[in-house]
Amino acid sequence: MFKKILIAEDYESANISVQKALNDLDIKNSKYVSYCDDAFSSIKMNIQENTPFELLITDLSFDEDHRKQNIENGKQLIAAVREIQPDIKVIVFSGEKKAGIIEDLFEKQNINGYVKKGRDDVKDLKKGIKAVYNNEKHLSYDLKGAEKNAFEFSSYDTNLVSLLAKGMFLKDIPDYLKRNNIKPASMSAVEKRLKDIKDSLDINSNEQLIAFCKDFGII
Repeated sequence: MFKKILIAEDYESANISVQKALNDLDIKNSKYVSYCDDAFSSIKMNIQENTPFELLITDLSFDEDHRKQNIENGKQLIAAVREIQPDIKVIVFSGEKKAGIIEDLFEKQNINGYVKKGRDDVKDLKKGIKAVYNNEKHLSYDLKGAEKNAFEFSSYDTNLVSLLAKGMFLKDIPDYLKRNNIKPASMSAVEKRLKDIKDSLDINSNEQLIAFCKDFGII
């Protein structure tokens, strides 16, 4: 099991969940910080002392206060830490539930686990820490369905929905696609693709489809 963990979290209530999870796993060597700059400084210092942290657990959002921060949020922190310690394991512990944002964390920032704050988050954190220690990816169970739906959207699909969301009439979309060399561009192809998307998501209208995509961060 991990021997040395750093937790970046500015809410005391969330820290209680992390502390409970680490205590249950009998992990003694952990450090808690409330600012991203402090987290980065701690990681940098421990690298220099040849006693690096093995796991970073961080929130995504940090409230602003009187203290100006160079690193303002969890995404920036992960990017900065990856620059100086590429092999550190990272678990994001956040209330964010938009699948598009979570997908980017795994694909673009190479996080190892995502645990959603809320009911049973202590149990989920323990599962996540164990999975990441065993070199497995971890995602909170109640987010997996949303993740699947988001991942099925192609760039063509998101383009169609984005155009509708911007107020473009369906009848004008084929001309836009042709002007921008996006295929297929026929009206029948556009209508068929939108119908297939709505059928797969059990959605009845374009308005509902737009709302769904906005809720899950797809557009």
